[in-house]
Amino acid sequence: MSDPAVASACASVHSIDHFALNVPSLADAERFFSAFGLDVTATAEALELRAADGHRWARLLPASGKSLAYLSFNCFEKDFAAIREQVEAAGADLIASPDKGFWFHDPDGNLIQVKVGPKTTPFNKQPCVIASSHADERGAHTRSTAQTVRPRRLSHVLLFSPDVLRALEFYGKALGLRLSDKSLDIIAFTHAPHGSDHHLLAFAKSSARGWHHAAWDVDDVNLVGQGASQMAAAGFAKGWGTGRHVLGSNYFHYVQDPWGSFCEYSADIDFVSAGQAWPAGDFAPEDSLYLWGPPVPDDFIHNTEAGVVSQD
Repeated sequence: MSDPAVASACASVHSIDHFALNVPSLADAERFFSAFGLDVTATAEALELRAADGHRWARLLPASGKSLAYLSFNCFEKDFAAIREQVEAAGADLIASPDKGFWFHDPDGNLIQVKVGPKTTPFNKQPCVIASSHADERGAHTRSTAQTVRPRRLSHVLLFSPDVLRALEFYGKALGLRLSDKSLDIIAFTHAPHGSDHHLLAFAKSSARGWHHAAWDVDDVNLVGQGASQMAAAGFAKGWGTGRHVLGSNYFHYVQDPWGSFCEYSADIDFVSAGQAWPAGDFAPEDSLYLWGPPVPDDFIHNTEAGVVSQD
């Protein structure tokens, strides 16, 4: 595992710009992500996903199977050259590309882009306030008046990795991401040092690389639960939740997508302010998933891409 002192001296990316996901059916993807509350638009070669903030957070590309096509990070212009040097020093070979920034493969074979771009994640923690009703008034609205849950933004992504500690060390040295918390070599959470949710990029142990989930931020736990009902009504009832995590502290509900991975409604995640140290810990496995909630489904940590030929 990387030395925290080394990581703190590194230049760092500040946010995820977007991810690109290979999927076997764009029609199924449009139905799923539209029901989830994201804006889905078609281009000549892909579907694009936008949250309520209007940012393009994802591209969905047609393929024979589901896999991560690439993950794109943004950095400040002043850090760009140093990050490029760090990536090469960490052992990655840069890939020639006409696109913005630079590209490389991480140790697991994931294609990564780093470019100069706007900070898409918050600079400060957004408040999560649930107002209690007063005596003699209703505290909840009727189901018929419920509005569609629309996530505010992307919060984080989680990738399967055959070597979580190697991934943690590489992303610390190459991109300056810092350890938030981990559990042995089972799972690890990282954040960016410029103001970041508890995790921007996380890794879970598997026999192969793979895509586990994208988490989308909503206002509060009521919208987490309402989002779960929204998806169930659309025919996507399978998943896990509602509950609360220990690591990150966020309220969650995961909905399984048509390809066996997940989308998460997430609220009130811990936040690491710019320049602040987070008391990273190594937690017992029973704390790695949840504080309270229903039992974890058997297929929640199943990597559907293990043993599948790469889509690269």
